[in-house]
Amino acid sequence: MTSGLKRFFASESAGGIVLAIAALLALVISNSPWASAYEAFRQIPGELRIGGDALVLSKPLIVWVNDLWMAVFFLLVGLEIKREFLVGELRTRSQAVLPAVAALGGMAVPALIYAAINHADPKSLHGWAIPAATDIAFAIGIVMLLGKRVPMSLKIFLTAVAIIDDLGAIIVIALFYTSQLSLAMLAGAAVCLIGMAVLNRAGVKRIDLYLVIGTLLWLCVLKSGVHATLAGVATAFFIPMQDGKGGAPLERLEHGLHNWTAFVVLPMFAFANAGVSLAGLTPAALLEPVPLGIAAGLVFGKAIGVFGSSWLMIRLGWARRPAGADWVQFFGVCVLCGIGFTMSLFIGGLAFQGLAGAYDTQVKLGVLAGSVLSACIGSAILLRRR
Repeated sequence: MTSGLKRFFASESAGGIVLAIAALLALVISNSPWASAYEAFRQIPGELRIGGDALVLSKPLIVWVNDLWMAVFFLLVGLEIKREFLVGELRTRSQAVLPAVAALGGMAVPALIYAAINHADPKSLHGWAIPAATDIAFAIGIVMLLGKRVPMSLKIFLTAVAIIDDLGAIIVIALFYTSQLSLAMLAGAAVCLIGMAVLNRAGVKRIDLYLVIGTLLWLCVLKSGVHATLAGVATAFFIPMQDGKGGAPLERLEHGLHNWTAFVVLPMFAFANAGVSLAGLTPAALLEPVPLGIAAGLVFGKAIGVFGSSWLMIRLGWARRPAGADWVQFFGVCVLCGIGFTMSLFIGGLAFQGLAGAYDTQVKLGVLAGSVLSACIGSAILLRRR
């Protein structure tokens, strides 16, 4: 196992705990006498001015968190994807084939379950991708807390599935969750991408230059109609892997961002997005099509999709089961892939953006219920193994 992966496990396990605390705190406060203060916090105005009045961005805190802060998270995701495919656990076809197929199955089956439950309502159907995501911080946090009950090979498998899953989520966001496009801003984004490509080809290893252009790219993408967080991923793909002064730029940036994303960015996202009022809600609310589709997709769809596609690949002899793991342990880890929290909430916000607030509540109910059930069931399966 590479040193980068060891650092990744260490930060993700602790970060998953902080993420859970932030989500729980948001849920408690939003159902307390401080609920109005919580909502006021989410709506704190923030303004960015560049060149006087040449460019003015005025948004509430919740939008800054979802559009700017999460771009930093997606920058880290992009760095992890690039590193794993170039020098990490996904660098060869034999290593990548099982988690790649598992991730695809784990995206397709939940989406199909959600679509089957919500096919009668075109608006609800727009959220088909919500249960297709896996929250890497929560999932890794749980398997690390379970210690030796989860073989290292399964921890690596889960990480690889979640990373490929993130890549799939990025593609889904780019293709299906964009608004009307501005060709002028897209042209500006293309210029930024060309600029970073030129720097990369020229062997420039100064991280600050890429980040400056990446910030300009973020502004262009924000104004283009494509979701701004994708600028973080695009920037990551141009950060050089070759060693320079002080080490490889990609690894230095990845290492520098890990703690910020694990202990600041993601907990803030969780705190700002996980609050949902449970006043007046009954268990029947979970049986509404949207929350039921999300929860069923996460709990059943992820387990069936990840385990089923993996079992088929292994039985056909096209891949090998992770070393040192039996089928029960393998299934338990597949169930943990149903923890969709961060990415599911994020996609849910995009899917129902601008629609009635009832959708927001239903998304949160479905994501929280599905993620908690997947975490509990997966953990129980793994804890029963001696």
